[in-house]
Amino acid sequence: MMGGIPPHRLGIAALSETDFTTDLQAIVVPTLVMHGEDDQVVPFPTTGRLSAATLKGAVLKSYPGCPHGMPTTRADVINADLLAFVES
Repeated sequence: MMGGIPPHRLGIAALSETDFTTDLQAIVVPTLVMHGEDDQVVPFPTTGRLSAATLKGAVLKSYPGCPHGMPTTRADVINADLLAFVES
């Protein structure tokens, strides 16, 4: 909320118009994809689910009812799951 309108608009345009498939396919380390199922900014079915399917051996953790800002709104759950993944 502290950024300017032009950079926000340009950032959203760049992310929504860029195909990251090749980049995701190049990742060869264990990867945890965490995504809120109620994300209105980056919809889960076309981003989180698709990213996890594209990454070789990725672990997908989806969070029903969680929004785009879930690391802030649900930090307790997110941090616990992240720590469990890192320790596994």
